Amino acid sequence: MAMANQMRALADALLVPVATATGLPPQLVQGFVEGTTTGAVAAAKAPKKRKVSAYNRKYKAAFKRVAPKYKLKNGNWRKDGFRRAVREAHKIAGRGK
Repeated sequence: MAMANQMRALADALLVPVATATGLPPQLVQGFVEGTTTGAVAAAKAPKKRKVSAYNRKYKAAFKRVAPKYKLKNGNWRKDGFRRAVREAHKIAGRGK
């Protein structure tokens, strides 16, 4: 509890001079600071994007090329079409070399 009070006192000591220098109400400055720190915390917690491998890029391109061959006119997959498209795309992309 004492630590929280010290933190509040420190925050007030930092915010009041800023509020007087800018001419803005202290509540507005406090809201801005809290908003930016909240945004920074949210950005830090954002999930990291994985790096797409060269093979995955090749496979994706190959799959897009061969998929229409295994689809019907209305866009549905033929019988075992998806499975065969996956196999052919892997073969084109160079799996198992």
